[in-house]
Amino acid sequence: MKFISLASRGGNYLVVAANVAWLRDYENGQTQVGMVGGAPLLVAGKIEDIAASILAQANADT
Repeated sequence: MKFISLASRGGNYLVVAANVAWLRDYENGQTQVGMVGGAPLLVAGKIEDIAASILAQANADT
């Protein structure tokens, strides 16, 4: 199980990379991250930046 870090304006999240289901552009430079079996998370950053961050963290060697 690989955890990734996602920053939001209200605090940071650690989520299981395999549980990220979708990304959706949101208002004020934020992105919604859909989670398998849960409510979406609202994180800070543009959708392209969030996608790149998720991929980089998921593919990084531990």
